[in-house]
Amino acid sequence: MSRKYKFHNPEGVYFVSFAVQNWVDALTRNDYKNIIVDSLQYCKDNKGLNIYAWVIMSNHVHLVISSEGQFSLSEIMRDFKRHTSKSIIESIHSNPVESRKEWLLEQFKTSGGWRFWRADNKPIELWSNHVIDQKINYIHMNPVEEGLVFRPEDYMYSSAIDYSGEKGMLDVEVVY
Repeated sequence: MSRKYKFHNPEGVYFVSFAVQNWVDALTRNDYKNIIVDSLQYCKDNKGLNIYAWVIMSNHVHLVISSEGQFSLSEIMRDFKRHTSKSIIESIHSNPVESRKEWLLEQFKTSGGWRFWRADNKPIELWSNHVIDQKINYIHMNPVEEGLVFRPEDYMYSSAIDYSGEKGMLDVEVVY
């Protein structure tokens, strides 16, 4: 794996993107997105994850994060992706109203089992407040650019509401 896909500075703030295998639009149901939200909150409460911004789209997730405490970002992301992969696949499998169940499960089948997320995280260390602001704006504008909402703070699965002065689904560290 190349150097750009690793967390090198344990005290750094990182922009992280990761996608569903084959960029499949698997995160269209709130049940699946809620697994991600709950898992992020668990990592925040129990593993020292600091969340500054986040968004869950239909086939990918963006985060601005750091860590403090005994767990590194690599360990947190590894555990987070492992848990959410297993939980989302189980949720798809057991969902009686999932019309794409067989097709979705086929997309995540591998020779050794199942894989929901692509293997990379594409972490980028954010080196200045200006760059942090750019990435947070990019994250919050994702649902607007996709035509899901007119205003970033109207998208439920994002930290944009926290940056508008209201409380969102996750506890985030608002940076401005």
